[in-house]
Amino acid sequence: MDAAPEPTPDLSPASSEAEAPPIVFSHEQILKVVTGILLCILLAAIDQTVVVPAVPSIAADLSGFSHLSWIITAYLLTSTIATPIYGKLSDIYGRRALLLPAIVLFVAASMLCGFAQNLMQLIGARALQGLGGAGLMAMAQASIADVVSPRERGRYQGYMAGTWGVASVAGPILGGWITDYASWRWIFWINLPVGIAAFMLSSSALKMLPVKTSKARIDYVGAALLAACTTAALLVLSWGGSEYAWSSPIILGLSAFAVILMVLLVRQERRDADPLVPPRLFQSNVFTRGVIMASINSGAMFGAVFLLPLYFQLIRGADASLAGSLIVPYLAANCVGAFSGGQIARRIGRVKRLMQVGLGGTVVGFAMLATVGAGTPYILALIYMLVVGYGIGLVMPCSLVSIQNAAERRDVGAATGAFLFLRSMGGALGSTLAGVILIGRFRSLAASGGIVGAIDLGALRAPAPGVPGLDASSRAVAELALAGGFHAAFIGCAVLAAMAFVTCWSMEDQPLRTTG
Repeated sequence: MDAAPEPTPDLSPASSEAEAPPIVFSHEQILKVVTGILLCILLAAIDQTVVVPAVPSIAADLSGFSHLSWIITAYLLTSTIATPIYGKLSDIYGRRALLLPAIVLFVAASMLCGFAQNLMQLIGARALQGLGGAGLMAMAQASIADVVSPRERGRYQGYMAGTWGVASVAGPILGGWITDYASWRWIFWINLPVGIAAFMLSSSALKMLPVKTSKARIDYVGAALLAACTTAALLVLSWGGSEYAWSSPIILGLSAFAVILMVLLVRQERRDADPLVPPRLFQSNVFTRGVIMASINSGAMFGAVFLLPLYFQLIRGADASLAGSLIVPYLAANCVGAFSGGQIARRIGRVKRLMQVGLGGTVVGFAMLATVGAGTPYILALIYMLVVGYGIGLVMPCSLVSIQNAAERRDVGAATGAFLFLRSMGGALGSTLAGVILIGRFRSLAASGGIVGAIDLGALRAPAPGVPGLDASSRAVAELALAGGFHAAFIGCAVLAAMAFVTCWSMEDQPLRTTG
């Protein structure tokens, strides 16, 4: 095989940084890097969608309907915590040195998920899987930033959006089909061959990326505070109103603990010589508002990912495979939005207006989804999902490009890690919040309708082996209550999208750089 041409340094006067001139990669070299990390993106992306239609079956099999959201949340929690650590370490040791162990960890944890015998084992394995998944996404995005300028990134967005599109479309269908005709365990075991291929391709492709010599160290105190603060905040949202009353000592204590940890984390990052997340990043209007907006937008997106399959299964009576197929339009529209957003951003050289359009459409789409019920025509539900999916997709790549564009070259890994951390945090909080609103409103309306005691959602899912059924009168009341729960949850997602829109409005409209 012919050796790839050596990267040439950019000696243009446009580079005013004190660091060494950035490296300019040829189109062929960029394609090699992109190809190497596409399987990593596929591996991480498909794992986020393939499990969604299988969640009710997993919960029924492992007797854990009351904690079904943790099957998704556990993964998001650990991946959220690990993401900024991966970003910081990769700035020191290089992307390849972090990506390869992440693939191994991800695949090994996937095998453990498939062998889980109870819900707690599965949640623990999903948490371990999240530690590997964080490296897959963080290193993939940081590697793209290493080789492609912010403005030209739209040129390669087609490859990224196409890969995410394959995962988004194939994931729910594959997950539902495997759940119905084989076993939900195989949705985790299929990661083994894909992981091996991703390891081999990315190992070769990322060798060309330079590794900077650095004596920087990791802020382990900051990492520990970050992990504890994130866990406490997520437990508050998960347990509040379901396991414990919002005014209970446990919820109030966890809330106070999370606030205290956040204060300590901010102090630690400000005084540490080499912080996990450099405070100088937040001096940028674009970075600060960009990460806040992306976090809130991610919460709305994962809220929809959590709610839509449950709506089709619990309200419309679909099985897992059909529910997986029915949410494909939402996921496909998300990918189309991401692709078109990258292309338009490349042409106009700015992203703020694009994100405003996307967020405005998302608010409208969620407001329409809040009106759906058992009698809503499928075509209307499809249109509403397309509006939400396209709007969210339009924002996702633009927000990442905007913060990488605002960061200094020395901070690209840390900035990407911080961005993905806060975006994942928003996703974890969004899916948890959606579950809390759904269950809380459902139980409140059921109680007001004369049904005494908590009702397990499994009682409304047919068939549900081992779950006691309801008489006709109680079922009618419960179904109306459940519809009200979905209405409230979709309204909650609309509120999140509106908050992201307001944040974007005050964001500086910074032109995209044309150099690395």
